[in-house]
Amino acid sequence: MNRALRRGAPIALATSAALLLAGCAGSAGPEASETPTADAAACMDVPSGDLSDGVKVDGEFSEKPTATFTTPLEADELQRTVAIEGDGDVTESGQKINAVVTTFSGTSGDELFSQPATIVAGDDTLYEAFLAGIDCVPIGSRTVTVAPASSLYGDTGNESIGIVPGETIVIVVDVVEVQQPLKPAEWTENVPEVKWGAEGEAPTVTLPKTDPPADLQLKVLEEGDGATVGDGDSVTVHYQGISWDTGEIFDQSYTRGEPATFTTDGVIQGFSAALVGQKVGTKLIVTIPPEYAYGAEESDQNPLGGQTLVFLIEIQDTAPAGQ
Repeated sequence: MNRALRRGAPIALATSAALLLAGCAGSAGPEASETPTADAAACMDVPSGDLSDGVKVDGEFSEKPTATFTTPLEADELQRTVAIEGDGDVTESGQKINAVVTTFSGTSGDELFSQPATIVAGDDTLYEAFLAGIDCVPIGSRTVTVAPASSLYGDTGNESIGIVPGETIVIVVDVVEVQQPLKPAEWTENVPEVKWGAEGEAPTVTLPKTDPPADLQLKVLEEGDGATVGDGDSVTVHYQGISWDTGEIFDQSYTRGEPATFTTDGVIQGFSAALVGQKVGTKLIVTIPPEYAYGAEESDQNPLGGQTLVFLIEIQDTAPAGQ
């Protein structure tokens, strides 16, 4: 996964939407802003063309697809074809859209990455090439976008996801649903044991020898009395992330010696849901099934795909983003 992550979110927390941001990975794109511009509220003008029409996509909707096209594919302008037209409402600016984004090298035809992503329609912090995939199409649609290098990473490419300088890429987006507020259930059974370390030491979390919960569950270990975390806030937390499948810690802030700061809309959906509505000073533990983490498919670019994740979190501060 690209280490040029959205607003500084740690690599193990960030959504693949971080890859979609203009300005990431050495791009000459604009600096991130918090709200879409007025112009972004209108539908984009992205016509279909011979290149996008010529991409054949197979696979079940909302799962990782395959794409077949003549290589090397080289485009001079952005093209988008609606391969499957959904029967839901047309997406509107400002909506959070849950999607599955899969990219392919125009040079080799190989898959670059495939992951769930939450994309805000009309968000001008995103590359147009990715935004086009969800723009003004019915929910349930599958789109194919052919994106020239000039609309993405340009002459620098993106080495972290295998895009070479000047390369055209093919982007397949399944527009799954408008994201609804997600609220964790109370975690009452088979809650891991937590032992807090001394000052400066990492805590120890012992997972029970049971199957993981099937849904998103949270237990407040100690309730704080500070400000409440809001949707989109910039939060500062200490955290430890463990895979229920392997029992191993895959990331934590404790060993880095300082807490992490990021926005709640720049991390995986389950982690964000665990934070929003909680108060500063709260300590909690949350179990996140794959659909609210990194999806069902594991790959080289998505090593946590298919895994249930457990996070121990200490909320230390919160503020509206940009402050």
